[in-house]
Amino acid sequence: MPRRPIKRIPRFYGLRIYLSSTILYYWLVLPFILILYIKYAPDLKERGIRTFGSEQTISDSLGITGDSIGRAIISYIDDDPGNDTILEKIVESGIAAADSTGDINILINPIEGVTFQTEQGEKTVNESTQIGKAFNFLFNLLLISFLLGFIFNLPFKRYFSRKRKGKPISPRLFKFCKRFLLKSPLINAGLLGISYVIAHGFMLYMLYSESTFSLEMDKSRFINFFYISLIASVLALLFMYFWEKHRVHIKYIDHIYSEEELRKRIFNLKVGRIRNRMITSALMTTLLPLTIVILYLFLSVTYLDDLNIEKYSNEQRDILFGEIELFKDIFIDDDGSFNAPSSMFYINAINSFVMFIGIYGSIFIVFIYILFFVKWTTQDIVHPVKELLMNMKVTGKGEMNNFGIVRTNDEIGELTEGYNEMTQKLGEYIQNISSMTDAYYRFVPKQFLDFLGKESYVDIKLGDQVQKEMTVLFSDIRSFTEISEQMTPKENFDYINYYLGYMEPVIRNNNGFIDKYIGDSIMALFSENAEDAINAAIEMRIKLSQFNQVMDQFGKPVIRSGIGIHSGSLMLGVVGGEGRMDGTVISDAVNLTSRLEGLTKLYGSSIIISQDTLITLNNPSQYNYRFLDIVKVKGKSKAVYIFEIIDGDSDDIKQLKLKTKDKFAAGVNQYKSQQFKEALKSFEAVHKVNSHDITAELYISRCKKFIMHGVPEDWDGIEAITWD
Repeated sequence: MPRRPIKRIPRFYGLRIYLSSTILYYWLVLPFILILYIKYAPDLKERGIRTFGSEQTISDSLGITGDSIGRAIISYIDDDPGNDTILEKIVESGIAAADSTGDINILINPIEGVTFQTEQGEKTVNESTQIGKAFNFLFNLLLISFLLGFIFNLPFKRYFSRKRKGKPISPRLFKFCKRFLLKSPLINAGLLGISYVIAHGFMLYMLYSESTFSLEMDKSRFINFFYISLIASVLALLFMYFWEKHRVHIKYIDHIYSEEELRKRIFNLKVGRIRNRMITSALMTTLLPLTIVILYLFLSVTYLDDLNIEKYSNEQRDILFGEIELFKDIFIDDDGSFNAPSSMFYINAINSFVMFIGIYGSIFIVFIYILFFVKWTTQDIVHPVKELLMNMKVTGKGEMNNFGIVRTNDEIGELTEGYNEMTQKLGEYIQNISSMTDAYYRFVPKQFLDFLGKESYVDIKLGDQVQKEMTVLFSDIRSFTEISEQMTPKENFDYINYYLGYMEPVIRNNNGFIDKYIGDSIMALFSENAEDAINAAIEMRIKLSQFNQVMDQFGKPVIRSGIGIHSGSLMLGVVGGEGRMDGTVISDAVNLTSRLEGLTKLYGSSIIISQDTLITLNNPSQYNYRFLDIVKVKGKSKAVYIFEIIDGDSDDIKQLKLKTKDKFAAGVNQYKSQQFKEALKSFEAVHKVNSHDITAELYISRCKKFIMHGVPEDWDGIEAITWD
């Protein structure tokens, strides 16, 4: 099975994702708070406060002066010298101010409180602003979320750290990581989201509490802060969730789940859609940041009713409506009174500053979101598709055990899962085809296919044939008919299969293949050299001895066999009809080999080979053999020189035949020279030493016959075999 490339084990991101999303939240909120204070500075002036402790006369384009602010403060305090409420309200405004006469100096910190100087002495109000309270509360909650997130993510960091260093991982740690990895984006976002939910719930409580805000301006400012904080927290949480989800699917699952598990969708959520991913990406990169832009646009306007001006001067008209006289005539009467709707607004210099800061800040946030979300979305789509294409290329090369990782729960994950199922079924189908092909090889050897020059059995046609020089081996069990009468048909069947189970591997291991089984007979072909056939025959004799030992232990009859070997030209081809074809070998060599096997019974030999096989041997001396006779078998007009391979006999018989080999050869030469008396003496001497030499007995009988009855005139020393 092909191994998947070893990937670099990544680091697990936990704390940096928490920090990044939190920094993003503060990046959105803090500039907005600063702008809120700048925005509401004119409202504070109208209540009698000179901004930043300046003693200069402040005059805006609509006629609001610093002197009027100072007089308002002094008048208010003179009316009720013991009333410090105004000072506390100024504290909530979060600015620095001084009265026009210098009798009151105020320095306000929007978070910690206010310190001011009066004729009665220095006085400090330590009450924090409401926004400051909300900020401190949220900050403490975020610290708790960071701690909980650290505890939850610690096992993941330990797992990947130990895996990266090649250290052992405990089953408990592995089980935890496998159980919670896919849930970690939602859990981490939830841990951080709890802080935001609680904090904004606290803000809502402050908004609906009657005693929280003394001034409507402060409540309006707090409402604006609440909405921008809510949107910023949503953006921060989504940023955190999608970042970690991206890393889990692309980086982490490979190192926790097995390849078998990743062949299918491992996600417990409902099936997703790429369309939904695109919509989410669009919302994150455009709509939500644009919502912030819209909020800034609303903050950057000043409604005309807030100016409390009953009659406008010509200069003020020009500032409000510019050079468009038509609007002046419509909304301002001749006496300078204003009759426009209360919703009309104008944008002054400070408002423009607020608007541009909001727009530029939102553009920057949009850029950040586009940078990250385009990267994540692209990788979440492109990376699995690239993996799938790579796997398809590998599969196209024939590797059916190559599967893709299902990283997403959308159409791409569904496609990858379908590819894996298809690959598995193709692999099973090809495996079945291979099994069928292997089965075909058991019926029709693959070598037969190779000889015909065919790549597949489907390419074979009736009449295909090839001529080839080969060595044929024919083996048969002697007197098996008598043996089979002692057994039932099933016992016969099992007996033959057990016997053939011993013989077939020997032929296969010696570079041969079995062309066919003919009952208890075996016909095998050897295409490389004749030595393979002789070696197989010798080993078959050894296996037969082992087989007989097993049969004897089980009380089964033992058997004897003979083997004939001949080399010659063969015709291999396909015979039959369109409905039933078979591969076979047609040649006189096959017939002769069968006759040679039959001669083993006559000459009492285990293995008989022809002279054609002997002369093809590269080194005949590596075998112990002896010349037996010159014969004409039935159906053949040409005489054949036959030889016995002594190595096929048992060790004791082999040694006796080797001991008498020279005497036997002398007797055969004398016999062929018609010196029958001398030949008789030689064969009798051989038989005296080896009483099991059937061939010597055969020649003794022949010599006595010729001595007694004489030699026919046409006798040429060739023995004619007329029986099968």
